[in-house]
Amino acid sequence: MYTLEHVSKTYSQSKRRVTALQDVTLSIPSGQLVAIQGPTGGGKSTLLQMLGALDRPTTGRLTLGDAELSHLPDRKLGGIRAREIGFVFQGFNLIPTLTAQENVETALAPLGVPAEDRRRRAVDALASVGLADRAAHMPGELSGGQQQRVAIARALVKEPDVLLADEPTGNLDEETRDEIMDLLEGLWRDRGLTLVIVTHDSAVARRAERRLHIKLGIVTER
Repeated sequence: MYTLEHVSKTYSQSKRRVTALQDVTLSIPSGQLVAIQGPTGGGKSTLLQMLGALDRPTTGRLTLGDAELSHLPDRKLGGIRAREIGFVFQGFNLIPTLTAQENVETALAPLGVPAEDRRRRAVDALASVGLADRAAHMPGELSGGQQQRVAIARALVKEPDVLLADEPTGNLDEETRDEIMDLLEGLWRDRGLTLVIVTHDSAVARRAERRLHIKLGIVTER
């Protein structure tokens, strides 16, 4: 479970202070599917970065399970990211010179997983997203939807408790968007993931159990 208690975040920008989040208090139970919407610059990415242990609040308290992310040192935050949290992005972020399987294996390298186990787990992860027959293909040989499936496999191969998706369908057409959302929903149900999706697409947001809206750093329920 995520718990945020009076979390705020401010940045220095062009000699002025910018508030990205304002006094956010909420909880996200384990296993919940949450969509976060709001205008550009409203604080969605800042909130997702905090949930992903990529940033800390300026004030307030943020916990994931028993770990208080707001005060952990960088090394321990890195360990939580590596083991407990998977990330999926709009731009796929695949390494173009590696095959689909090798891209998935990269998520296991920081964990010290032996090479043979990395290969086996990567193949299994690709099979779970319907790409067992594309393991040896380079990203440039795959469609956008297939590349996003590889990115999802990479996020899930380390068997995280949490999956954070930042506009995961933003570069896809409607048909492929729906296929990717079907996949994410199926994986969420089967694995009991906590799934948090930032999206501008109301068709995506409507599929979530819970919808949050963020504007000017203020989070409200929809």
